[in-house]
Amino acid sequence: MMKSAKDSIDIGILVSDIKASLHFYQTLLGLQKIEERPATTGTMHRLRFGTSDVKLIDPTKKLSVGPIGIDEQLGFRYLTFVVSNLDEVCAHMSANKVEFTRPAMNINPTTKIAMVKDPDGNIVEFVQRS
Repeated sequence: MMKSAKDSIDIGILVSDIKASLHFYQTLLGLQKIEERPATTGTMHRLRFGTSDVKLIDPTKKLSVGPIGIDEQLGFRYLTFVVSNLDEVCAHMSANKVEFTRPAMNINPTTKIAMVKDPDGNIVEFVQRS
């Protein structure tokens, strides 16, 4: 059985265009860049949200792209950020021409979500709970 050393998990994302991905995650979403270093598959840019890290990896070799969308293949399909200002986030994404796959909607009386695509088409979900 695992024993947690921190209260969150991290994710690694191999990207096709590190500049576009850094713009999306760091500039548009506001994640704080805390580190850039060599990794076994390329260069890792570690960005922080709360206690979670999003590790953007600029791969050494060109990789192929798989199916896009949350219902196109098995496996990890989207990244969720739990926020307290969903309407503001959605307005900011719209103003910056980020593509929505699901506009802001209530999924139950206490939870509202929205989903967008990052520069590689990965789905990013925003959740606000009241």
